[in-house]
Amino acid sequence: MLRGDPARDGLIGRSLLTTLCVLALVATPARARAEALDGVLAVRSAYVNIDHGVFLLHARVDYPEGLAIRNALRDGITLAFDLEVRIERERRLWFNANIVEVTLHRELSYHAVSDRYVVRDVRSGDQDTFATLDEALGSIGRVDGWPILVEPQLDGGNYTISVRAGVRRGQLPASLRALMFWTDDWARQSEWDTWSLPV
Repeated sequence: MLRGDPARDGLIGRSLLTTLCVLALVATPARARAEALDGVLAVRSAYVNIDHGVFLLHARVDYPEGLAIRNALRDGITLAFDLEVRIERERRLWFNANIVEVTLHRELSYHAVSDRYVVRDVRSGDQDTFATLDEALGSIGRVDGWPILVEPQLDGGNYTISVRAGVRRGQLPASLRALMFWTDDWARQSEWDTWSLPV
C-alpha cells in the first residue's frame, strides 16, 4: 500500500486553505465587507476654550460598534481612529487661508491573552486597556483639552474651526496581509463639523 508524504500533504492542505480564503474574500461583495463600519459615526459635540493663550479642543465622537468590528479585532486586525482639525482665516474675496491642520491618531487592538481592548495614542505611545469594546470606543471618542493652536498663530480677523472623525483598518496580522492587501473598504469619515473660533 502506498503512503503519501505527510510534509507534502500538509503543504498542499495549507495551500488549498489559503486559496479558499482568497476566493471567499474575492466573492464577498465590497458592500458586505464595508458593513463592518456601518453605524453611527459623527462628532456629537465639540468646543474650544482658551487657557493661557492655548486653544484647547474638547469633543465627543460616536464611533460605529458592531459584531463585525468585534470579530475583526479578535482576528488580529488593528483599527485606526483619526480626529482631524482644520483652522482657517476667513477671506472675503478669496478662498479661506489655512492656518492649522492637525490630526489626533489613536489605534485600537485586542489582546487575546489578557482578553482586553488596547487603545494607543500613536504620537505619544501612551496606552490604556479596557474590559469591553464599548468602554474602549468611549475612551477613543472622548477628547478633553487637546492643544490645537496658540494665540501667536493668529493675526487678527475671523477664523473657523472644522472637526472630522474617521475610522479605518490599521495594521493586519501577517496571516491576513496577503489576503487583504488590495481592499480599502474598511474606511469611513464623518461630515465636517464647522463653527466660528472664539478669538
